[in-house]
Amino acid sequence: MTDTHRTILTLDYPDEERARRVERSLRPELGAIDGDRTTATLTRDGATLECTVTATDLVALRAGCNTWLTLTSVAEAAGESR
Repeated sequence: MTDTHRTILTLDYPDEERARRVERSLRPELGAIDGDRTTATLTRDGATLECTVTATDLVALRAGCNTWLTLTSVAEAAGESR
């Protein structure tokens, strides 16, 4: 895939443990939902989680961002119910 578009979603959490829980929830999805037009990576530094979505075109970038934001929202909600 030739990456021509990229978005970095920066998510700041109140503490490192919360960021770690969200990261652990999202990490299994890496590679599992990537397509021919999009990929994603995750990095965490303390309480900050970054999800980088890259895509070959803007439509794929929008779809990829929507997917990862939705997955993040679900992971956050699940963590709150603990």
